[in-house]
Amino acid sequence: MIRALLLFLVALLPLPAIAQDDVRVALDTTAGRIVVAVHADKAPITAANFLAYVDGKRLDGTNFYRGVGAADYGFVQGGAQNDPKRLLPPIKHEPTTLTGLTHDDGALSMARYAPGSATADFFIVLGKMPGMDAQPEAAGDNQGFAVFAHVVEGLDVVKAILTAPKSATAGEGVMKGQMLETPVKILTARRVP
Repeated sequence: MIRALLLFLVALLPLPAIAQDDVRVALDTTAGRIVVAVHADKAPITAANFLAYVDGKRLDGTNFYRGVGAADYGFVQGGAQNDPKRLLPPIKHEPTTLTGLTHDDGALSMARYAPGSATADFFIVLGKMPGMDAQPEAAGDNQGFAVFAHVVEGLDVVKAILTAPKSATAGEGVMKGQMLETPVKILTARRVP
C-alpha cells in the first residue's frame, strides 16, 4: 500500500525537461554518404532553416561545387547556388559567440554575404578554422559564419570532395580556381534515425 502511494506521488511530480537531441541528416551524394548531426538546441534558427530545406527536398539534386584547401584542411561548399525555385527567405544570423559552436573538424556552417543573408548554401570544414568564428574584437563584419551541425559519418567523403580537381578558369573573384571541375551531386538529403 505504501509502495503504491509512493508511486502515485512520484507520478504527480513534474518531469524534468528533456534536452532536445541532435537531428541526424544523411546527405547521399555521388561521392558517398555524409551523415550530419544538426544541433537544433544550440543553433535553433540556423538548424531549423537547414531542416526546412531537407524536409522540403530542396537540397535534392543540388551540388557540392567548391573546394578550398587540400587534404585535411579547408572546406567544401554546396547547396542551391541561388536557384530561385529552391530558396527560402534569408535567416537571422546566429554567431558562434551566441551558440558556443566553433568551426572545428567536420563543422557545417551557413555560407553568406552580409549577416542575415544566409539561405541554402552551406560549407563543411576540415581541420580547425577559428578565423571563421565570430571575432568580437575585430573591425568590420566580425560576426563570422553560423555553425549549426557536425559530420558524424562520412568525413572521408568530404575529404574526397575537397581534393577533387578544380577548374582553373571557373568562378569569379575569390572563388576563381576553387570550383570543382565535376560538381558532386547531392542526390538526397533526408532525416535519419
